[in-house]
Amino acid sequence: MTLSGDSIPVRFIRLFPERDADLDTPRYMTAASAGLDLQAAVNQPLTLEPGRIALVPTGLAMALPPGYEAQIRPRSGLALKHGLTLVNAPGTIDADYRGEIGLAMINLGPQPVTIQRGDRVAQMIIAPVARALVVMADTLDDTERGSGGFGHSG
Repeated sequence: MTLSGDSIPVRFIRLFPERDADLDTPRYMTAASAGLDLQAAVNQPLTLEPGRIALVPTGLAMALPPGYEAQIRPRSGLALKHGLTLVNAPGTIDADYRGEIGLAMINLGPQPVTIQRGDRVAQMIIAPVARALVVMADTLDDTERGSGGFGHSG
């Protein structure tokens, strides 16, 4: 693998190497893909009925460098064709988490959806994190929008 100027190394391990040897490592499917595809490490087919939520294992753990996060997002084709998405989209994995990457999936479609072992079910974006310096104040600067809420700008 060749690293470009903006690539960072992210270490992954298989938590169950013998069991999951048949699964691919996370990878970008095209040269311009933003997200690494993640596969389902289910031991048997998992059927999600409409409205059902399930935690789908990946069998992977990783070590992100400090200052980065992993954002877990749905795959657009599964969302469009089947209504399969992530409950907490996008999910965030912090740099200090070392447990299994789990995918909280929900079927929002009208039909049951079956997830098979090795199905590419989510994607992972690696992104830098800016940490806020919290400053409590008595007032805030005025803006054109002000306190206008949802739908305020059209």
